[in-house]
Amino acid sequence: MDIRWARRIDELPPYLFAEIDAKKEELIKKGVDVIDLGVGDPDLPTPEHIINALERAANDPANHRYPSYVGMLSFREAAARWMRRRFGVDLDPGSEVLALIGSKEGVAHIPLAFIDPGDVVLVPDPGYPVYPVSTTFAGGVPWLMPLYKENGFLPDLSAIPADIRKKAKLMFLNYPNNPTTAVTGNDFFDDVVEFAAANDIIVCHDAAYTEIAYDGLRPPSFLEVDGAMEVGMELHSHSKTYNMTGWRIAFAVGNKRAIGGLGKVKTNIDSGAFQAVQAAAIEALDNYTLGLAERVGIYQERRDIFCRGLDEAGIKYHHTEATFYVWIEAPSGYSSQQFANTLLTQSAIVVTPGEGFGKYGEGYVRVTLTIATDRLTEAVERIKDVTL
Repeated sequence: MDIRWARRIDELPPYLFAEIDAKKEELIKKGVDVIDLGVGDPDLPTPEHIINALERAANDPANHRYPSYVGMLSFREAAARWMRRRFGVDLDPGSEVLALIGSKEGVAHIPLAFIDPGDVVLVPDPGYPVYPVSTTFAGGVPWLMPLYKENGFLPDLSAIPADIRKKAKLMFLNYPNNPTTAVTGNDFFDDVVEFAAANDIIVCHDAAYTEIAYDGLRPPSFLEVDGAMEVGMELHSHSKTYNMTGWRIAFAVGNKRAIGGLGKVKTNIDSGAFQAVQAAAIEALDNYTLGLAERVGIYQERRDIFCRGLDEAGIKYHHTEATFYVWIEAPSGYSSQQFANTLLTQSAIVVTPGEGFGKYGEGYVRVTLTIATDRLTEAVERIKDVTL
């Protein structure tokens, strides 16, 4: 039997990080000591108080049944409390908060709620690969918003043509930004609200990295600015803030109609997040400062070690104010892939070519700081010895 994939699957490029894993495993099988700076999976453990909350909840038989599709009310209330405490944003837990099985799941399902075939989705490039992929799955057309260094890696909204604005129904944004590490403030978000309201475009701000910021920086929420609740939503993840990547828990907040649309998709696709995980997530939210400064301090120390090494090696990069990434410029004469291959072959270091995040990521590679500090220090020394 000839089993054929649907065109939407067959035409997709290999998922970026799966390809990186394959290359890494090939080297490891050959006995090479590989240092993986490719995938941003926190190496620090989930805090003990969160694990203890999971254990208590997992032992409660009431949590062994199907959960609520939209999330336990207690979890949604905790998310609303956190948004008020952290950003000063008031939300109705009953209609403006929705539990997600990780923010990736939310990103993947959002276009299904709002995009009809042929509709345009405004997608940052370079950006998280799931933005354009989820758009394509929904029958939409991704329209790339270039993120240029000279514009602080912010999209130029004025450069979006009038005909695209008419067709666009949704815009993805992500600040602090993956992969560029760029941050923004309320002035830009004010412009986004004005643009979205004038063109009837829903804004989805992926805010996974607001709590991983350095030197006293406190990145804002999109929902802080006037009018944001009328035009969109925001996604917050437990993965990066609390080192809970494998737990798969997050939440969406924002406009009631937008949250309702995403919720309707989810009720027809999944059965919600395990309630014991939601209970642990409540513990994380209600005690979110517990250990956070220490965790961020570890990443900041790693940033300083790594970037100091790049300076000594004469390699240019965008200064990292938030996220646990470093966005490095490929040396003159090297493409993203060529630079990544050079680091791999000469130093056994895995990095992510910028082109994997979109065509405007060409000329860069992304490095993660989510490995032990001593290994990161070793990586810096290896990079200094690379012949470019």
